[in-house]
Amino acid sequence: MMKAYQKSVNAHKGFLAENFFEKEVSRRDFLRKGSIFLIGIGLGKRLFNLFNGDKKLTMDKGSLREAMFYKRLDKDVVQCEVCFRGCVLKQEQRSFCRNKVNIDGKLYSLVHSRPSAVHIDPIEKEPAYHMFPGTEILCFGTAGCNFRCKFCHNWHLSQKSIEEMDYIYELTPEQGVDIAISKKIPTLSFTYNEPTSFYEYVYDMAKIAKEKGLNILFHSNGSMSPKPLKELLKFTDAVTIDLKGFTNEFYENTSSAKLEPCMKTLEIIKEENKWLEIVNLLIPGLNDNHDDIKRMCLWIKEHLGDDVPLHFSRFFPNYKLTNIPATSIKDLEKAHRIAKDAGLQYVTIGNVPGHELNSTFCPNCQKRIIHRVHFQVLKNNVKNGKCKFCGYSIPGIW
Repeated sequence: MMKAYQKSVNAHKGFLAENFFEKEVSRRDFLRKGSIFLIGIGLGKRLFNLFNGDKKLTMDKGSLREAMFYKRLDKDVVQCEVCFRGCVLKQEQRSFCRNKVNIDGKLYSLVHSRPSAVHIDPIEKEPAYHMFPGTEILCFGTAGCNFRCKFCHNWHLSQKSIEEMDYIYELTPEQGVDIAISKKIPTLSFTYNEPTSFYEYVYDMAKIAKEKGLNILFHSNGSMSPKPLKELLKFTDAVTIDLKGFTNEFYENTSSAKLEPCMKTLEIIKEENKWLEIVNLLIPGLNDNHDDIKRMCLWIKEHLGDDVPLHFSRFFPNYKLTNIPATSIKDLEKAHRIAKDAGLQYVTIGNVPGHELNSTFCPNCQKRIIHRVHFQVLKNNVKNGKCKFCGYSIPGIW
């Protein structure tokens, strides 16, 4: 039998407080559910070998990874410092992201080495369009998130606790790196849910991966505090940031979050000289005001540079926003024109398979340098970091 934990939720200053109560879960049922997921991508045997014999999944503090960024405020009170929320937690209380818990005055991660999603994806899916086009990435995600986005398409991961996951795999950072090496996948990506909420797992795996010559990419909402962000960037090659909108009202009403931390994160990534790409999911009636889009694009140009790729992504009804229609292609094209008129050089449209503006064009000769259909690269005309046609230098990781 494998042990999971049943939560008991108590409200305390806006955070989730949860006690640990054990319940028995059939190991056979646990493995049966997970095998369907991983065998399809050829990782099943590697992961399920971890569950041999009578091995049990436990959540006592002896099996958990202590958090890296927190401080003790009192004997049994701690404050998490990994993101802008600064959750203050008493004994057995959990953080807003659901993934950190105070046990005996120390803060622990509940999801370290316990991903709930392990996939092989095309790098274009992040999207990361200026990083090794046409290659694969090995992606990791867990339960939990420090945002409450009403439009999240990965809500089955991000808006649940580890106890609510259909799949939980025990996979150490070393084993995750070994899988990438054995399958000759050059890049690891931390995605699906917010990497800030499983920071220690990301950090530990990224550090090992860099020692082994692999590349590191993570896709984030930009909410990480400056100190942990700078520490993680030491072992990071590229970051894709969701700039969800450009008003505080939008962030507060749709994500229960703030805009300012994301803007600060974007600036730090550029200051640390890491490759950066930005995604803006355009939601009809919520963040598609033309003046706001223009302000966002001008801010990107002034503070980050005109060569930072900006991807406008098409919204589809999901999670708690099923009453809003999909973004019209006309509105996406208008946003694209606004960004180009503002002076941004690399602007694309996503979630519209087959659209011409899903491809990348040289800002000098205007020819298509990466012919892309959704997540598939049909032709790459970037040679040695330059446009094949005119020799113009194209920024990125090639």
